[in-house]
Amino acid sequence: MSINDHKLVRCNEKDKETLSIFKKGINDSYGLISTWSTEKDCCAWKGVSCDNITNRVTKLDLNLERFRTLTGEINMCILELEFLSYLDLSCNDFDVISFTTIQHNITHASNLLYLDLSHNEHSTLQMDNLDWLSPHSSLKYLNLSGIDLHKVTNWLQAVNTLPSLLELQLSHCYLNNFIINPSIQYLNLSSLLTLDLSFNNITSQLPNWFFNLTKDLAYLDLYHNNIHGEIPSSLLNLQNLRYLDLSLNKLQGSLPDGINQLPNIQHLGLYGNLLSGSNIPSTLENLSSLNYLSIGRNNFSGEISENTFSKLSNLDYLVLSRSNFVFQFNLDWVPPFQLQVLSLSNTNQGPNFPSWIYTQKSLQSLFLSSSGISLVDKNKFSSLIEIISDYLDLSNNSLTGDISNLTLKGDTLYLSNNSFTGGLPNISPNASDVDFSYNSFSGSIPHSWKNSKDLRFINLWNNKLSGKVLEHVSDWTQLLFLNLGQNEFSGTIPIKMSQNLYVLILRANQFEGTIPTQLFNQSSLFHLDLANNKLSGSMPKCIYNLTQMITFHFNFYGLTIELFIKGQHYVSKFQSEWRTFDLSGNSLSGEVSLELFRLVQIQSLNLSHNNFNGTIPKEIGGMEHMESLDLSNNKFCGEIPQTMSLLTFLGYLNLSCNNFDGKIPIGTQLQSFNASSYIGNPKLCGAPLNNCTIKEENPKNATPSPENEDDDSIRESLYLGMGVGFAAGFWGICGSLFLIRKWRHACFRFVDGVGDKLYVTLMVKLNSFHRN
Repeated sequence: MSINDHKLVRCNEKDKETLSIFKKGINDSYGLISTWSTEKDCCAWKGVSCDNITNRVTKLDLNLERFRTLTGEINMCILELEFLSYLDLSCNDFDVISFTTIQHNITHASNLLYLDLSHNEHSTLQMDNLDWLSPHSSLKYLNLSGIDLHKVTNWLQAVNTLPSLLELQLSHCYLNNFIINPSIQYLNLSSLLTLDLSFNNITSQLPNWFFNLTKDLAYLDLYHNNIHGEIPSSLLNLQNLRYLDLSLNKLQGSLPDGINQLPNIQHLGLYGNLLSGSNIPSTLENLSSLNYLSIGRNNFSGEISENTFSKLSNLDYLVLSRSNFVFQFNLDWVPPFQLQVLSLSNTNQGPNFPSWIYTQKSLQSLFLSSSGISLVDKNKFSSLIEIISDYLDLSNNSLTGDISNLTLKGDTLYLSNNSFTGGLPNISPNASDVDFSYNSFSGSIPHSWKNSKDLRFINLWNNKLSGKVLEHVSDWTQLLFLNLGQNEFSGTIPIKMSQNLYVLILRANQFEGTIPTQLFNQSSLFHLDLANNKLSGSMPKCIYNLTQMITFHFNFYGLTIELFIKGQHYVSKFQSEWRTFDLSGNSLSGEVSLELFRLVQIQSLNLSHNNFNGTIPKEIGGMEHMESLDLSNNKFCGEIPQTMSLLTFLGYLNLSCNNFDGKIPIGTQLQSFNASSYIGNPKLCGAPLNNCTIKEENPKNATPSPENEDDDSIRESLYLGMGVGFAAGFWGICGSLFLIRKWRHACFRFVDGVGDKLYVTLMVKLNSFHRN
């Protein structure tokens, strides 16, 4: 019983001391456990409950999911609370678990029934063993999901010491095996009703004994592991099974005969395996309790027809995507169920939209991408997609028509790669992800979109849209991804945009004016593409706060980006690590800001086809991740800095059509490109161009620079020193000859002797020549 009035209950001093020790390791930024004051009765502390008779702490509930506020250390001394039966520390951000004294201090019979340490959101707690569980044999609920247990090789044996366990949650624990100690004769888990081992790395087969753990098991989740081999026939022993999910593994073979005899099965997930067989349609016919069926992305075959679903009146979730089934439904078939979720993506449904789907009035999510659909009943189709409240994916079909008069209510709307015409449809204020790329939508962005404050992802690439976007963009404060490329939008680039932007693509439109300084203060931005517009002026001279292009510490999930790198166009999925800066094809001028070359994480830099001038700073050598660099068709001048030879990952380079001079720096990378990377620079030489020829310029016509003046001064000093030295040496020797008689006579005799020898040698050569 919970008692909050400390006037009625006085907390046991021993319990109070234990709680105080536990609190010392906790950081609480919101002060939600600030009530834990030693001046107050601990039974009045937040999250603490005491028995009103014994005054002992029986419950500690610090699940603060709304705030996720607690960080620091979980000191497991808390298990020393003798009468504690309920402990929930889940949904926080603890960094470490401490077991310093716990193994030695628990000498009493534990009363703990409920223990939840799961879901620490931003940190991964680790445990090296689970031996500390053994004193808590009364546990009925244990949830360690999200704790790293990869070092625990005997997790199953440790759990075996908990014979009263009803529910075991070990999701996301990095478990990788089912190893059993041979000394254990059997597993004593006969009470277990729920077992969740999803999202681990279990790479073994499913052993036969696994389904003999308990005959009363009702919930079994092995979703997203690497389990291989066949499904053991012992699965059929679980006659009380209501929930079975084996999706996203590597299971092979066919389903065990008799699986249709599991009378209570409601949830069956087999999606994403290597299962085969043609008997699945007939197997499904008798599973009348099913409300969830996901069997796509396998190698099943056979014909799916209305007979398959004739008894499945409870079905509300159906996933048959990426399957090889042959679908044969009568045009007038009305299913006995009303689905909430339907996925038939990557199946052959077309060319007609499946008429039976029009009867589904409760649909919240519809996945029909890449299904060969081109023909629809206009009125029924419009009514259907307007009721979808969650996820609508009709991408990669051949759908046509004008849907501008519709209001789509879905949070996520994917209509890309179709042939829709007319204006854009209205969207819900709750919309978050919108992808209408690769269609023929025209006109401007509807005013109703301005009300969608939660928009995170907008992709309108490659349509015929026009108008100004300023009034809309400034209201999308949660936006992460904005792609308006390949349209006819005009006006200036908005000054006020979401500070959360990761990707901004405005390529190939009619935007004009200058680049706003505020754009370079987007700390999250890692992909900026403003190419092929009518932008003018110079690059902003400011501090570039593009942190994601300086330090690499983020990955954006599920992203599809139009990449123009290495002289080619790529449609890149999940390339969140690619840092791009593209201003090509505009009328920008002036010198490039030095700040740009300090964005060291950039992998693709394209400033081509502008009017930039000035030199390339040596700081470019610090952009060591650069793979694609295009500075062509500008007015850059001066020498190519030697530091460019440090760009060892460079796979594409174009410096052509500028005013570079001097010799191309020697380095393996720069010489690996052919001459086309450098042509159009008349004063540039060196491999792979022609060899350099050194020409002396007339000093009278040359205008000395300050650096040249310094060189000339040094050269003049050198020559002057050499002249003085020569003169001193000459007169030193000659003076000695004239002043010292012996030296003078010896010198004359030497010269005279050399002359005689030369005369004799010459006459001998001449006589020999005449005889011949």
